[in-house]
Amino acid sequence: MPRLPFLDDLPRFLFFTGKGGVGKTSLACATAVRLAGQGKRVLLTSTDPASNVGQVFGVGIGNTITPVPTVPGLDALEIDPQQAVDAYRATIIDPVRDLLPAAEISAMTEQLSGACTTEIASFNEFASLLADESATAAYDHVLFDTAPTGHTVRLLQLPGEWTTYLSDGKGDVSCLGPVAGLDRRRHDYAGALAALTDPTRTRLVLVTRPQGSSIREAARTYAELHELGMTNAHLVVNGVMPAYAVSGTPADELAQAVRVREEAALEAVPDALAALPRTTVPLLAVNTVGLPALRALFDPGARSQPAPDAEIASLPAGFTGLRHLVDEVESDGHGLVMCMGKGGVGKTTVAAALALELASRGHEVLLTTTDPAAHLNETLQAEAPHLTVERIDPEVAIEGYRTRVMASKGKALDDAGRAVLAEDLKSPCTDEVAVFQQFSHVVFRARKQFVVLDTAPTGHTLLLLDATGSYHREITRQMSEGAHFVTPLMRLQDPAQTKVVIVSLPETTPVLEAEELQDDLVRAGITPWAWVVNGSLAAAGPSSPFLQARAHAEAEPLTRVTELCQRVAVLPLLASEPVGAAALSELTRPLTEGNLVDAH
Repeated sequence: MPRLPFLDDLPRFLFFTGKGGVGKTSLACATAVRLAGQGKRVLLTSTDPASNVGQVFGVGIGNTITPVPTVPGLDALEIDPQQAVDAYRATIIDPVRDLLPAAEISAMTEQLSGACTTEIASFNEFASLLADESATAAYDHVLFDTAPTGHTVRLLQLPGEWTTYLSDGKGDVSCLGPVAGLDRRRHDYAGALAALTDPTRTRLVLVTRPQGSSIREAARTYAELHELGMTNAHLVVNGVMPAYAVSGTPADELAQAVRVREEAALEAVPDALAALPRTTVPLLAVNTVGLPALRALFDPGARSQPAPDAEIASLPAGFTGLRHLVDEVESDGHGLVMCMGKGGVGKTTVAAALALELASRGHEVLLTTTDPAAHLNETLQAEAPHLTVERIDPEVAIEGYRTRVMASKGKALDDAGRAVLAEDLKSPCTDEVAVFQQFSHVVFRARKQFVVLDTAPTGHTLLLLDATGSYHREITRQMSEGAHFVTPLMRLQDPAQTKVVIVSLPETTPVLEAEELQDDLVRAGITPWAWVVNGSLAAAGPSSPFLQARAHAEAEPLTRVTELCQRVAVLPLLASEPVGAAALSELTRPLTEGNLVDAH
């Protein structure tokens, strides 16, 4: 058996974190199976809204601890975010429901309906597992699929005094409801934070793929959580192309190119991650579902090279190319195109390709981003005629917002009040409001030109939309009946002014997470205009038996995408990264028999 450093000297609590699609759930499930096989009692807990732990084991798992029949010693729990939100909302609203007017109860309910509330409510559900030892006394190890984000940990670390200011209605943050209820469980939070930051009790497993974007995401996560006290960390590089996948005659050029690209990405791992203990897990030819596949993940002897498949994997009907989307965008003359999705799915690439093609047709185009990582310049690598590239810099926006608030609201406060206000302005929720103000300016610029917006990963974007919705409701309350006004949310809800493009990968977890994003958008009155599925092997047509097997595994998620949206473009997995104007232009080239048959 291979050595797995991330399982050496294992503490009781193990958190798997990483962006969508890197394999957190597969690794968490495989680890649980391995530990249970060693005679350990294990509780596997998922806090992922798109959890598929039950699917992996082929058993129904819900919001109660459930034994996994095929794995003695293993219990599982899938925390349902919606149930968590309902329970959390009830603890805050029920005590005052008969004391406040219906309008105020309605406003409180609305405040407690956003992404920030969901994050806090889900954290509440497992905080007791960390803080109350009696709750997990029966288990040797407790595994969490998806660790708390830095956003959540920062909220819980803030001193308690600031919530008084917020509950008095003097704050402008987008998640007043969640933070107003933090004091109610501060004892649990203190215990949870103590466990999270104790290296003898908790280990953080940073899961990444051997790709530059995924590795950068892991580095950012580690930097933030390390600063907040989570110091016991290991790096797991999942899904590395195995050597046998590139063997054979003739060699598969795509498989060889991917392997070379992965090796280059791993050689460039940032120093902070390179210093961590590292475990490498090879890519399997099949989806990691069922006990045989879970055991094969850590056992080379259980893996086998797939035989050549006589039936080459093909795309389901209903797909088009990226150029077709550009044609439709161009026909409206101007407007906002928002590329949304999880980190690492290719939003920046898609946004840059769309903007570059519009600019090449002579249109004035603004390409901008709300992503703190801001890789637009790296992707484009050079200026292009008619294309302006900007960035909404979160740090600049936040500092400017704090300065303005302190100058306006702070001048009427005494020293103690100013100190409390300054503490409030350190909230990550305040950060979202500051970025929202810059975001609003970009939305209104789309009235006169094409604006392509590369958004931050989903969690940040949903918080931004929460702020947009809060602003819209506040303006609506303030305006007199019959007054004409247009808020940023109204522009986002208008399909004639805004086209939302959801970007995903042709894999189960990214599609599930993108579907969850679509549901969130629809609840906000925003209907996604199109989906782009990036990095498809079925569209690339590989000759390697290994990659052919992987291409066949795309069939189910690709079919699901066509059920979710009628306008879908697909981009094949490429031998080289689409960086630079020439490579990006290839993504919007006219469709031919040689790349993808236009289904429209």
